[in-house]
Amino acid sequence: MCAAMDVSPKNLPLTLPDFLPGTVWIVGAGPGDAGLLTLLAWHGMQHADCVVYDALVGDDVLKLARPGAELIYAGKRGGKPSAQQGDISELLVQEAKKGRRVLRLKGGDPFVFGRGAEECLHLAEAGIQFRVVPGITAGVGALAYAGIPVTTRGKNTAVTFITGYTQGGSVPEDIDWTALSHGSPALVFYMGAPHLAHIAEKLMEAGRSSDEPVAILSRATLPDQKVLETTLGRCAEDLKRTRLAAPTLIVVGPVAALRRDMRWFEES
Repeated sequence: MCAAMDVSPKNLPLTLPDFLPGTVWIVGAGPGDAGLLTLLAWHGMQHADCVVYDALVGDDVLKLARPGAELIYAGKRGGKPSAQQGDISELLVQEAKKGRRVLRLKGGDPFVFGRGAEECLHLAEAGIQFRVVPGITAGVGALAYAGIPVTTRGKNTAVTFITGYTQGGSVPEDIDWTALSHGSPALVFYMGAPHLAHIAEKLMEAGRSSDEPVAILSRATLPDQKVLETTLGRCAEDLKRTRLAAPTLIVVGPVAALRRDMRWFEES
């Protein structure tokens, strides 16, 4: 029987970097489950003076911040009043200039459709030292909790991550649908639910079958996770009928069908 280990910051069996005053950590919070936070992300939250967090960061994750840390909401949600990216980036600069340890907490991974690069560039221009702490992106973690492997021998050897929602609220105009359709067996669309009918139509026009398996993941990795199993031809109508709660993730390809045997997390 293994004895419990004290995992307070002072008792970890490894050395983690100092979180220096006047610096900013850009941290990925993962897809939702607080247990998926990385050790380095947790370490940063234990030392931050203020945590600037996104809409997709849940309460259980925020509870890991050290007592006394200021929590500043800076969420952006499509179709709703949201903080402007320029204002958020400048907030990080101003808080760091006060000599505070600033932790910018973003859902998933900061560099996967997370606009973390924009914040880093703004910090660099202002002369603020920063560190990037990767997180588990939803395109990997959410699929695992749904029982869908991103890649698996015999089904696919490639996966493509696509944003289904631009800053202006539309599907990106620069997608080569023919290349996308033929180039990767597994397609994972972030933020694509509002435009699912358009996405499905474009993929079928480019050669994907209307019978191809599709899984739509709602609130993945959280206790109320739900997964809609459908096909490319029916997915838009099925989603409209079920009205799954945001955030959602859309998986297109044979791997989506594997969850029938591999589902392990959410209740039937």
